[in-house]
Amino acid sequence: MVTGDALATFVAAAMPHFVERVPAAPARVLGRLGASGRPESAPFPEDAFPYVAFESFAPDDPAALVALDRVGRLTSERLLGALELAIGAYPWGEAPDLLDGIPGPPDEFGYFSVSGGHEQSEAWTAASLLDRLRPGLVDRTADLVRELAAHPGITPLLAVPADVVDEDAIAAAHGAAFLGLSVAVAGAVAYRSGLSALADPAAASVGMAAGVAAVLLGESSMPPRYAEAALAKRRAEYVPFVFSSAYAAVAGHRFGLVEHGLPETVDFRTNGLAAVTDGGVVIRTGVAEGQVEIEMNMLDGPPDEIDAGWEEVVDVSWHATEGGASVSGPYDDDLGPRHITPPWPGDYRVRVHARGRDDDADESYKISVWSGPAEPERVHRRTDRLGHRLRGEVEPVRVPRPEQAYRWIRRSSLVEAATVTVVTGSTREQVLRAFGADPARPQPFGDIQRELDEEFDYGVGPWVTVLETGGAVLVVEFNGYEGAESRVLEAASSGGRAASMYWNVNAVTRHSFAERGRLLATFEHPEEEDLPPEVSAALAGLDFERMGEFAERGLVGVERFTGHGITQADLARIEEAGLGYRVVS
Repeated sequence: MVTGDALATFVAAAMPHFVERVPAAPARVLGRLGASGRPESAPFPEDAFPYVAFESFAPDDPAALVALDRVGRLTSERLLGALELAIGAYPWGEAPDLLDGIPGPPDEFGYFSVSGGHEQSEAWTAASLLDRLRPGLVDRTADLVRELAAHPGITPLLAVPADVVDEDAIAAAHGAAFLGLSVAVAGAVAYRSGLSALADPAAASVGMAAGVAAVLLGESSMPPRYAEAALAKRRAEYVPFVFSSAYAAVAGHRFGLVEHGLPETVDFRTNGLAAVTDGGVVIRTGVAEGQVEIEMNMLDGPPDEIDAGWEEVVDVSWHATEGGASVSGPYDDDLGPRHITPPWPGDYRVRVHARGRDDDADESYKISVWSGPAEPERVHRRTDRLGHRLRGEVEPVRVPRPEQAYRWIRRSSLVEAATVTVVTGSTREQVLRAFGADPARPQPFGDIQRELDEEFDYGVGPWVTVLETGGAVLVVEFNGYEGAESRVLEAASSGGRAASMYWNVNAVTRHSFAERGRLLATFEHPEEEDLPPEVSAALAGLDFERMGEFAERGLVGVERFTGHGITQADLARIEEAGLGYRVVS
């Protein structure tokens, strides 16, 4: 497609008419899209939920409509309110015909619907309806705008004026210029579509224009002075960072604390954990792809001691050339904390802690940063096998931790919340009665849930499943906690022992132990001096100071105390039977 000078002349005359009416706030939202590189990554100060459901779009949906959805409903509505009168009054009949090759309106209209991922704006609905009735209109608009953006008669109109110097103003001018260009083309398309009676052309113009502008701005470089202005703004608004808990995206076994991005190749042979590069500090992970939990700390000075529970700990020096480093991965630099170090050049010491790199479970990191002159690298702790391997050293022999035997629960129906209780010395019927259930009334899981839905606001009420297994009775509660109740364990243990482990999605846990009708201990975190010998023996060697795997460690304690645990096969038998018992008393 070749854009004619006639269209460029029309658009050049129309652009100022719309640019001057674009509000600054939505213009800034659009104008900053190029700073992130993707429409969905930009800040959305006006929308609490800027984009909700990418999955709601089909692969062949116009990119502009997907981008418009991600821009957010409130931004679209504000643009429509500001521009619709000016669009409605503009002489679109003077525009050249832009619809050559686009199928005409249907002769007859049947029933159809247009749906998005959440409550959509009027602009999105009108633009989407237009494209459904005349397929290709939105893509045609995008093609024309993209081509016009490179036209010598339009390019100067997209430039930010030289006297605009602060970040807010540059972003607003940049966004408004591209939006004005897009409105000038989208209006000509919408008003010549022949569908004004079905889709409000002003709303459709704003919808198509905002979506097309979002796509183009996400693809385009920021204005020449933007980077300098953005840095000045970050420095002026910087609030000293202290602590952050988040996740880092990992690809290629690495992520980093970097100013601009990760280098393609990094050598970790020196210490097996952290390598200093021109842009920051890159960290070698055990997991190849995915994400890891991180803790970030900005300190006033070096820590007084080395934190316990970490397998590898290394100090390195790093010189920030610009400042404002972010936690980022090679392919996704938006998951971790952004611009968290001071936004000025300077020398820093960085302490990197790591654990879980060997077994791909609860892999996590702690990164502490403080200002300080360059010093030699210092290795405080070097105990994991990966670090030894990267340094070219003989790998240590490490005995698997007991809790590793229960990692399968993370891939099971128990992953979010459950209570597992093991009882010895009692029959299945006795255990059910101890829980307040009637052994003569088993029900399918589905029937129980229907009853709970009718009786409780959230469809949640106590019920249990039970399985006799090799001299013990196993009770499993999906998202329940009757087995954590003292009265239940005391009754269930009347003929022997009973122990339970409860956990939920909020990392709340409860370990409980009873024998011969007497509760021995119940706690979230064990205090050794308060535990009876029987319970201490069951917990011996379990590191409850270590983060993660709390449920797994608790299940080891239950197994040791009662002599029986839960296996994947046990859970499979329970789920295959599909029978449970309501707790009625």
